[in-house]
Amino acid sequence: MIALFDEKLLTIKRFEPKTILVNEGSIPNEMFFIIKGCIRAWYNADGQDITLQFFFEGDPATSLESFLKNTPSTINIETLEECEVGILKKADFSDLLKTDPKIRELFYETAIDKLFIYSNRLLSLLKDKPFLRYQQLLAENPGIFQRIPQHYIASYLGVTPVSLSRIRNRK
Repeated sequence: MIALFDEKLLTIKRFEPKTILVNEGSIPNEMFFIIKGCIRAWYNADGQDITLQFFFEGDPATSLESFLKNTPSTINIETLEECEVGILKKADFSDLLKTDPKIRELFYETAIDKLFIYSNRLLSLLKDKPFLRYQQLLAENPGIFQRIPQHYIASYLGVTPVSLSRIRNRK
């Protein structure tokens, strides 16, 4: 995806692990395109971090509703690994949507794909047992346990780290 952008519009930057790219309550004016590394989206619920999503190489990441509507973000975006990202400013993104049909079409397709992913994830959290959610995650991303700490994966699956450990040890 990053190859579609004029390199003059992107700023390439490296970030250390645990760097907050978007703070809950802030209004982001950048979209991040992951070249290398892993990022997570999360929010704080009464002192407990709840992981919403992981982003990997090739993925765009931002608090999209906040980015598009200029409203405070309800989530945090944080690097989990050393990351290299392309940064696109909001003004440049807005201009591209108006002037570049390829970018507009790609954004539309990506937004629809994400809508389906989020809908399926919500449905899974509501109807599936944790073991099935774990199996689905492994099927979609088999290398996830090599890259992401178990407590973040547990949070993403809606279980405690101890429960995740039990699920992983099931035969």
